[in-house]
Amino acid sequence: MLLRLSQIATLAVIVLLTLATSQVATAQSPERLGPNTSVTNAVGNGPQRIVPGEQANGSSGQLFDQFSEAVRRQASGDPSQVPPSAGGQAGTETSGPANFFTSGPEHWTSRKGLTSSLQVLVLLTVLSLAPAILLMTTCYVRIIVVLGLLRQALGTGQLPPSQVITAISMFMTMFVMAPVWNQVYNDSIGPYTEPGSTMTVSEAWQAGIAPVREFMIRQIVIAQNDEDVLLFYRYNAPGASLPEHFEEVPLQVLLPAFMLSELKTAFLMGFQIFLPFLLIDLVVASVTISMGMMMLPPAMISLPFKLLLFVLIDGWRLVVEMLLASFGTG
Repeated sequence: MLLRLSQIATLAVIVLLTLATSQVATAQSPERLGPNTSVTNAVGNGPQRIVPGEQANGSSGQLFDQFSEAVRRQASGDPSQVPPSAGGQAGTETSGPANFFTSGPEHWTSRKGLTSSLQVLVLLTVLSLAPAILLMTTCYVRIIVVLGLLRQALGTGQLPPSQVITAISMFMTMFVMAPVWNQVYNDSIGPYTEPGSTMTVSEAWQAGIAPVREFMIRQIVIAQNDEDVLLFYRYNAPGASLPEHFEEVPLQVLLPAFMLSELKTAFLMGFQIFLPFLLIDLVVASVTISMGMMMLPPAMISLPFKLLLFVLIDGWRLVVEMLLASFGTG
């Protein structure tokens, strides 16, 4: 589902860029020359009339030479050859990128900060990256890794399907992250979108990212993976003193540390899930070998026993309960 959304967003960006390019080319292209069209000489010799017979005899080459001469004079600094409108546009284009990169979010999101086409491009880019950014800050990684390892431990191949595992992971992620997202809306999105609100984009960002930071910090502390934070912090600021509190850790350090902590925790939980099924595989393999049934795959015999054991102990409930308890929601 996320892959399809990314593909749709990418296709929309390509279409919008194509339309914007065609509109700019149409607006900047001169009128098509006809038999009686008068063209102003770029050097300043007055209008010239292009006759169809002369166009084939080098008129285009003369116009190109005149245009090259005008460009050469403009590059040499002759102000008499530079139209006032071109000078104004050049100044605007020179200062535009500098203002864009040196200013903050307030200028980027203002009406004068970007043209409409760039605003649409930036919006679609953010929307295409939003699912990945959100998943990086949630419990989705731990859940889907544990469920994937459970499927491998059972040895059922592609059962349950990847779509089912993804759906279960998304539903559990929404359940676990609901309190955090509600706090983000109440502290940031709601006050920022209210009519007459004076909250700036920077203030809304700081208020909205605070609950997410608290969630990531809590998971790192519960899993006792503080060393991951120190690892990325040393490489982010070599020679700097180590922070005493998690509030001093920047977001670019906290995000990869949280992802690494989630992977470690998921693999440890997957190891615990694998052990009973591995024991069944060993017992079945020993029995088949002792009976001389070398050609019979042990996995074919052990699969029914694995499924029976998993159903008898209510395995799905135990796995989900273990996942919820690992997040501190139990």
